[in-house]
Amino acid sequence: MTSAQVDTENVPEEGYERGLGSRQVQMIAIGGAIGVGLFMGAGANIAKAGPSIILMYALAGVVIFFIMRALGELLLYRPVSGSFAEYAREFLGPFFGFVTGWTYWLMWVVTGMAELTAAAIYIHFWFPEIPQWVSALVFLVVLFGVNLISVKIFGEVEFWFSMIKVTAIIGMIVIGLGVLTLGFSDAGDTAAVSNLWSHDGFFPNGIGSSLMTLQGVMFAYLAVELVGVTAGESENPEKTLPKAINTLPWRIIVFYVGALLVILSVVKWTEFSAGESPFVHAFGKIGIPLAAGIVNFVVLTAALSSCNSGMYSTGRMLRDLAANSEAPQAFGKLNARKTPAVGITVSVALMGIGVVLNYVVPEKAFLYVTSVATAAGIWTWMMILISHIRYRAAVDAGRLRASSFPAPGGALFSWVALLFLIGVTCMIAYDKDARVCLYVAAGWAVALGIGWAVLKSRNPQITERRDPEFEQVG
Repeated sequence: MTSAQVDTENVPEEGYERGLGSRQVQMIAIGGAIGVGLFMGAGANIAKAGPSIILMYALAGVVIFFIMRALGELLLYRPVSGSFAEYAREFLGPFFGFVTGWTYWLMWVVTGMAELTAAAIYIHFWFPEIPQWVSALVFLVVLFGVNLISVKIFGEVEFWFSMIKVTAIIGMIVIGLGVLTLGFSDAGDTAAVSNLWSHDGFFPNGIGSSLMTLQGVMFAYLAVELVGVTAGESENPEKTLPKAINTLPWRIIVFYVGALLVILSVVKWTEFSAGESPFVHAFGKIGIPLAAGIVNFVVLTAALSSCNSGMYSTGRMLRDLAANSEAPQAFGKLNARKTPAVGITVSVALMGIGVVLNYVVPEKAFLYVTSVATAAGIWTWMMILISHIRYRAAVDAGRLRASSFPAPGGALFSWVALLFLIGVTCMIAYDKDARVCLYVAAGWAVALGIGWAVLKSRNPQITERRDPEFEQVG
């Protein structure tokens, strides 16, 4: 066997239906880079950093690419559905696999809350009389039904959600460029590329304020790693996964850097504020009939898309934990449609806390849940990077075979990305609004420590045991 082949002998058949085709995996990867962090969170980030937010998204995007190439190398070494937890378990030890699996699950539960919050806010655009919590509850129930049917239905729904997002952003960029070059619409007289620097400069609030937005910017990139979770249900992971990862730089350039360049040229940055989508505001400013409503529909689908992905990934991660005796065995069962229904159901029930937050503190719900999700996401990315560093050391020492999709720069860029994430964590600690997530993280760490101690007391062999039901060799 050459290094260009996936080691299928060591890849377990996990019982899932390989129902995600190349078309769906590619669009899931594209859609994962376009979510509520861009459509909703960018408003607050623009207000803090001004035009320099473009540079922050670009900088974070480079780091995300390093992370994804590290993950890609691991995926082609051993493509499994519980990828992040599995690699942490293999290269760092069972405890880190346990922590990573549960933390990634938490990230998606909390992200689901954020997406439900954002979707409810978008519904206010048309129906301000409907309470946020009512809209959030309706969306929760509908997406729950989609995820219980089959992975093919999930993939198809996610494909069209992503298609709407991609088409809309490209359309927004084209219209914005038309305003800049032809000067039509209500914004034509003031639209100019000079808006990027003519209102107190490119860094209007200083470089420090711009850097402090990085924790919010990183939230926008949560879900790009979802490609790794699809590995166990992709029809041809050896071909689809590298292609999905290698197109990431173009997605970042077009959907983040390109879109923000156009928007901040058409409308000066001082007009944007937290709690409002900059895309909706920009097209309302342009004055195109129904444009703001159309854009609001697009950002609504973006929120629902991410929530849909969250339900998908939580069920798979809980099943991986159950496979390693690190979660109740009920989470490991598949229903007749080969979906982990119990894990999805429990996760959705906890996402319902987001509905409660929208009832109790609607004005703070989005900030609270995004900060917690960012902290959980940073841990997951760190585990990917450290696992990759350990994997490359094993390959260099001749203990493991080389992957067919090696990351450029080897372990060096993984070290760079790891240091960057540590810096972002320090910024979170400095920000009084985002700091709440570290308190939650401390409580979560205590809970995981207690959980691990209980598991070891009940099953001293947990460091070696793996249930054969979950590891059927094809």
